[in-house]
Amino acid sequence: MKVYTKTGDSGTTALIGGTRVPKHHIRIECYGTVDELCSWVGLIRDQDISQIDKASLLEIQDRLFTIESLLASDNSSDFKLPEISTGDIEFLEKEIDRMTKELPQLKSFLLSGGNTIVSYCHITRTVCRRAERLVLRLNEEFEISDLILIYLNRLSDYFFVLARKIGKDKNAEEMLWKPRL
Repeated sequence: MKVYTKTGDSGTTALIGGTRVPKHHIRIECYGTVDELCSWVGLIRDQDISQIDKASLLEIQDRLFTIESLLASDNSSDFKLPEISTGDIEFLEKEIDRMTKELPQLKSFLLSGGNTIVSYCHITRTVCRRAERLVLRLNEEFEISDLILIYLNRLSDYFFVLARKIGKDKNAEEMLWKPRL
């Protein structure tokens, strides 16, 4: 099987189910942004971080592929797709709670940075927020599972906490934002 099919040369692509849409369609923007998010997660996973965090990130990548497939479906196919469950959201919440136990209470907004891996986490968090906004927009036209929206919302929180935890692990200084009033 060849990687190229030439079917998209005219600027359209097929959804799962066969419907062809323009490559700039909101559905394509959504799953394309989730794909970008998954790539950033892979970059973080490739860094010098704990094995428990690597395992969590691999699980997250799996769930993001599930979300991509659900967003890529036109819902007309009999093709069986994996699902996002409340257990997936609970997994993120448990990971957030586990990491938060190690961290000092935060009393200010943080400026991104302090360590390259920490910065990767913050970039990933912002891509996750963009994916969430796009899926919310898609949900105005096509019904999207609430679990996808909740998962993406919780995932951005996860990356914020992961950034702080990795910063602590790497002895990176947290830069608190001090507004000029």
